[in-house]
Amino acid sequence: MSSKRFRTMDELALACGVSRPTLSKYFDDPESVRAATRRKIEAALEGSEYRPNLFARNLNRKQTRHIGVIVPHITDPFYAALVRKVELRCLDTGFWPIVISSHGSPTLEARAVDTLLSLKVAGALVAPLGAETDIKMLASLQDDIPLVFFDSRIDGQGPFVGTDNRQSIALLVEYLCRTGEHPTYFEMPPVNRNASERREAYIAIMEQRGLEPIVVGQAQDTSWEFEEIGFIEMQRILDARSLPTRTILCANDRIAFGVMSAAFSRGLKVGRDEDCDLRVAGHDDHPLSRYTCPPLTTVAQDIDAIAIRSTDILFASLRDGTDQSPGEPTVRTTLVGQLVMRQSA
Repeated sequence: MSSKRFRTMDELALACGVSRPTLSKYFDDPESVRAATRRKIEAALEGSEYRPNLFARNLNRKQTRHIGVIVPHITDPFYAALVRKVELRCLDTGFWPIVISSHGSPTLEARAVDTLLSLKVAGALVAPLGAETDIKMLASLQDDIPLVFFDSRIDGQGPFVGTDNRQSIALLVEYLCRTGEHPTYFEMPPVNRNASERREAYIAIMEQRGLEPIVVGQAQDTSWEFEEIGFIEMQRILDARSLPTRTILCANDRIAFGVMSAAFSRGLKVGRDEDCDLRVAGHDDHPLSRYTCPPLTTVAQDIDAIAIRSTDILFASLRDGTDQSPGEPTVRTTLVGQLVMRQSA
């Protein structure tokens, strides 16, 4: 029997002498069937090439065992680290994650949402693009399944888990003011809600301290090529000799990488020592930030907590069969950042 080829689950069930529902139950969780039944199924499977079509089986279920995950750029080490944590949480809970990158494109983000709808995922975790996101498309997904936003949010669209940008930017501003000249803010393109929240937080905190907010950078570009944007814009500022202060607070670490590279290309020394020309700080604690030259001062987002809280909220909705209804207050879970002091500032 072990050498027989089984084309369908019905053929395998007949060979095992078990019902098709019992066989399906075995593939969901082998421990859920009796030991004697499990031995018969495994004896039939041994040496055969049969594999159940999980996608076909899921399409026939009321609730699948798949969780959709959409992020702007899976190649970004920050999102890669976050997705890794989410994937492991899903697998530990018996769900299989389907990860899709929108590549910073609203068109591809909408297509990703449509793909998750066609696959009938049980729920979804989404890091949205923000200003360019197709809100109606996301709403259609949320009408069908529980959805949790993480890292970046869209007002009134569902539960959210991410960093408290007001708290994290305040840490950086207060540290930089305490240790030297007050910072000029180098903003990131308005690709998601984090961009506006961090900019607004910087302005508010500077005004509270009685200091004039100074914002530079490229606010019109919606590209995710942050390093290139930081490099080109910083070179332009340096060539024009228009840098307002010698301390620069960048909206994210990737912008800071470009800023530091531009400074190096102009023969400037970045760091907190007396002989340095500039101090540069970032935000996020990107996995590569500790390896820049010099290592980048930044604020660390709690990636573990973001992954745990967002998946916990999603799994609670799946377990209870509930979702946030229209008119209910949006559940927002904001986590504090941790100041990481390195040699760049």
